[in-house]
This record gives sequence, structure tokens and C-alpha cells, in this order.
Amino acid sequence: MGTVEPIVMAEAPSTGVPPGTSAARQRASFLPFCVPHIGDREIEEVVATLRSGWITTGPRTKEFEKLFGQYVGARHAIAVSSCTAALHIALAATGVGPGDEVITSPLTFCSTANVVIHLGATPVFADICDDYNIDPAELRKRITPRTRAIIPVHHSGQPCRMDEILGCAAEHRLPVIEDAAHATGAAYRGRMIGSIGDVTAFSFYAIKNMTTAEGGMITTDDDELAEQMRILSLHGISKDAWKRYGSTGSWYYEVTCPGYKCNMTDIQAALGIHQLDRLPGFLEVRRRYARMYDEMLGGMPEISVPVVHPDVHHARHLYVIRLNLECLAIDRGEFIEELRSEKIGASVHFIPVHLHPYYRDRYGYARGDFPVAESTYDRIISLPLYPKMTEEDLGDVVAAVKRIAARHRR
Repeated sequence: MGTVEPIVMAEAPSTGVPPGTSAARQRASFLPFCVPHIGDREIEEVVATLRSGWITTGPRTKEFEKLFGQYVGARHAIAVSSCTAALHIALAATGVGPGDEVITSPLTFCSTANVVIHLGATPVFADICDDYNIDPAELRKRITPRTRAIIPVHHSGQPCRMDEILGCAAEHRLPVIEDAAHATGAAYRGRMIGSIGDVTAFSFYAIKNMTTAEGGMITTDDDELAEQMRILSLHGISKDAWKRYGSTGSWYYEVTCPGYKCNMTDIQAALGIHQLDRLPGFLEVRRRYARMYDEMLGGMPEISVPVVHPDVHHARHLYVIRLNLECLAIDRGEFIEELRSEKIGASVHFIPVHLHPYYRDRYGYARGDFPVAESTYDRIISLPLYPKMTEEDLGDVVAAVKRIAARHRR
């Protein structure tokens, strides 16, 4: 395990509508930005879990951990309540604390940096490349004697340049904790994300490539780290504390450190077991739809389609277009409002962390500190991309983008 497996086609809805045929048609109903794809098997497993009498961390959680570890090729997988919890636990287990610095990308969700602050450390940002991922050259410039860890963020589902990042980390003896919230199912140079860095944190939030409603997973090959993270995830209670209410368990337990309450429930894991089984099909649909977007939007002067490197297996969690604002008479915010008027949901991933009031006020950040991330933020729009869409839905998105661009072309 841990290498790229052949992708199995999903039972994707297909209308047979040739690209471009919906150019003159406006939607009758709103197309959400994302909708989870929950099937009968997931529902039946959740019901069976509810009827089993064991609904919190238990046998289904352990089964999900085993299956996910096998999928990514990691020796250990620890199911937790969120990717945020996964990052928090990983940083704590690697010894991050007051006075330390942790380097990450400014173009990420705030939780990547928030967890650093929760441990009393300081988040340090390094600017990004044109693929929305951290620039290894900028990362290298930010290392100081106080640097304690590196968190590369695989934006949109495209892996970062891990060889360069790992090389830099090895030189300075720093752990690499991957934020793979977008990257379940991605691979870098033939290796699955989840089997590369010291620790990897995944998200199973409702709109992710697979979901447990809320939830996350930590993977690692390090036995000692795995043991420490497992203990940290449930109050610092000694190993296998979840068994204490079962027939093979004991009432006696010991608290070995002041841990957290971050465990996954069996109800969530019941979803995850079958979502993981369907993930290869979900990924194939996402990749096929991304190729269709590329083909239909790629020639527009007003739009740049995502940069994808040839040595990665992109998880296609997001399809992020970049507006060439010099070709348009409207800005990104106005473009999104026009998409909404066309009944198309869209989003932005992300407002750079250093521009949020807390980070701006506490650390003195300002516009100009990370110019590539800021210019990217001003121009990007995430379009709908998920398996429950139909090809006709995708054609409607493309048609709306083209109509808006035509109306506001300079």
C-alpha cells in the first residue's frame, strides 16, 4: 500500500449533454457549491451502529483506522474529531510549545495557524507559488533557530513540492506535518499523501472528497509519535481506554498527560468505512469533471485554469479558476455575485490568514507582506466540483462563467 492504485469509475450521473450545449440556458434552480454524496450503504451502517449499543469510539472506529492506514500506506492511522484536532495533536506530540515557531502557508484555512497559537507558539508564513502551495524557497528563508515544525498545505488537493520541503526539513532536523485537509486520495511522485511526511492530517468535513460529517485522521509511520498522539486524542488516558466499557476492558485507567477530547465516534466511522470504499470512484468523477472544466474554460483570455504538475496525482478537491482582472471590468467579488444571480454557488479558498483582523492586529501583518498569496486571493474563485453534479450542471457553470466574462470584457 501507499502507492497509487488504479482508479475505478464511479456511478457518476451522466446526462450525455455535449459540452457547450447549455450556453443559452439559465438554470431553474440554484446549484450549491458542494453537496455530500451519501449512499444507502452508509445509511445502513449508521443505523446498524445506532442499534448496536456502541455509538462512541469503538470497533467501527478501529476498523476505519485500519482501512484508512492501508489505503494511504501508513503504519498508524488515528481517527479524530476534525483535521484541526489532528494538526493540534500532531504539533503537541512533536513538542511544539511556547517560544517556538511553526512555518506554514498564508493561503489556508485559519485553523492551520490557530492550532499553533493554541500551543503557545507563533505561526510564521511563507509565500506561495502559482499552484497555490507554499514556495519551498520562501519556506527556507523563514527558518530561524526558533523554528520547531513545518506545515505544508496541499491546497485544492494538489501535493506540495514535498522533496524540496523534506530536504529542507532534514537539513534543520524539523518534523513535517502535512495539512492534507484537501488531499485525501492525492499522491506525489507515486507515493500516497499520508505516507510521506512525519505526520499527515486529513479532513472528512461535509464537503470534502469523502466525509464523516465532521472528523479527521492522523497518519504516521513513527511508532512513538503514534502512541503519543493516540493518548493525546482522549484526555491523555492510557492506551486502549476505549475498551474499558467492553467485555475485554478494565475499569482501571491512568492519565499519563493532560490530553484533549478529540476522538471520533463509531457513528462517524460508520460513514467513513463506506465513503472510503467509494473514494476511488468519487476521485475519478472529480478528475473527469476537472478535465472538462479545463477543456471548456482553458481558452478564455479572462480566465486561467489551475496549474497542475505532471508528477502528482491531484485529488481535485477544489477547482479554482483565476480571473485575469486586466481583461475584466469587474472584480472577483462582483464576479461571484453574478454567478449567484446565474444560480451558481461559488466560494473563495482562502482569505489569507495574515489579513484576518486577529493576525493583522497581533502580529502587525499588512498588505504587501505575502504578495503572491494576496494577488492570488484577489483573483481566485472555487467553482462547484463534486460527484453529485451532473455533466449538465457542469455545462451550466461553464455557460454562466462565459456569459459573465462576455458581459464584462474590457
